[in-house]
Amino acid sequence: REFIADVFSKTRPEWICHLAARAGVRPSIEDPLIYVHSNVQGTTQLLELSKEYGVKNFVFASSSSVYGGSKSTYFSEFEPVDNPVSPYAATKKSCELLAYTYHHLYQINVSGLRFFTVYGPRGRPDMAPFKFIDRVSRCEEIQQFGDGTSSRDYTFISDIVDGVIRSVDRPYAYEVFNLGKGKGTSLSDFIALVERFTGKKAKVNVQPEQPGDVPYTCADVTKAERLLGYRSKVTIEDGIQHTADWYKEAYAEQIPESCP
Repeated sequence: REFIADVFSKTRPEWICHLAARAGVRPSIEDPLIYVHSNVQGTTQLLELSKEYGVKNFVFASSSSVYGGSKSTYFSEFEPVDNPVSPYAATKKSCELLAYTYHHLYQINVSGLRFFTVYGPRGRPDMAPFKFIDRVSRCEEIQQFGDGTSSRDYTFISDIVDGVIRSVDRPYAYEVFNLGKGKGTSLSDFIALVERFTGKKAKVNVQPEQPGDVPYTCADVTKAERLLGYRSKVTIEDGIQHTADWYKEAYAEQIPESCP
């Protein structure tokens, strides 16, 4: 608290883009308290300082996880999200509620961005895109949870960055936006793309579905298109190719020429 208060005191920011968080669905089930501390308490501290210093626009990262086990074909910002299925999702929903409260009480402009499975070069090593490219490239086994029909709206990092910048530049009183591609990719198709762009066959160990996982995600991005001018540009094929090409260059010394 003292550190971030000192930052505000010295810099007096007028625009906040809050992307810091404790991420990950499965780890949040093992240690929910650290997620409450990092996500809920951390966001509340920033909102409190934003109130104190008269911040003009507060943009923060939420998550598609707030939709839980939604049965909608496309997840819309207008549908209820009252049934999170992991502590991580619950903390992100809590941040949306707190942000609205600060908007209501202190008229802070707030935009919450529900990211849909962000991936790309230098991505999180615990997420499937990096993990699968890494392990398949090094001829190591990957774990597939479920039968491969689960689907995610994989969104390339450059599209997410575009949406974040548009949100910072376009203050709204209080809005929540989906930032996704608007098209899902099944796990089995995703693994096939990793094989295609790494040039190697995946060694797949099929495991039961994991607690907290949802069967699919797919963003309805019409609101972001209308109010932010947002539209994703990178296809899943191009995105996986870009990520695999980056990996081959960054980790060249760790990649064997062929698998035994």
